[in-house]
Amino acid sequence: MTGQIFVFSAPSGAGKSTIVEALVERVQALAYSTSHTSRRPRGSEQDGVDYHFVTRSTFRDMIEEDAFLEWAEVHGHQYGTSLEAINKQASAGLDILMDVDVQGGRNIKKQFPESVLIFLLPPSLETLENRLTTRGTDDPSVVKRRMAQAAEEIKSCSWYDYIVINDDLEKAIHEAQSIIVSERCRWVRRMDWVSAHFKTS
Repeated sequence: MTGQIFVFSAPSGAGKSTIVEALVERVQALAYSTSHTSRRPRGSEQDGVDYHFVTRSTFRDMIEEDAFLEWAEVHGHQYGTSLEAINKQASAGLDILMDVDVQGGRNIKKQFPESVLIFLLPPSLETLENRLTTRGTDDPSVVKRRMAQAAEEIKSCSWYDYIVINDDLEKAIHEAQSIIVSERCRWVRRMDWVSAHFKTS
């Protein structure tokens, strides 16, 4: 694997999908890793774009075949990252943007210590609850469960490399983009390029 891995995690409703989509559009040589999931599509979600939607049986087969870089069960549904897809993107010289929960983030960091973990926070839990309620995709019991999960997930942000607070969407996108650019300029990564292009002692 030659590309850098950037992992984004956030509570549901924090704006992660919007920010990730903007980053893929604005940052060159950055590929988005589309996860597999056993849940059904919601709203306007498209297979192969938002997720690869598969049956629980297919997902279980992929686990047995060691097809996932990481996988986890969240809110009763399974989510996983295809190892083959990651290797293909990285081998093409692309950096990889991943959208996973905190379990997935921890697993990826264990396997790839140089991966960069970024946690996206809402301005407050009250703001998060309001976003979940007003978007109208979940009934009150689901919102309550997501809020309880959010409180637990936020406890994990202390071991992420960076924290971005989404109190202003454009500002949050800019901060996330700045993290990617600065990580690309780190000495250890630049020296690989220098060694490949110049004779260094």
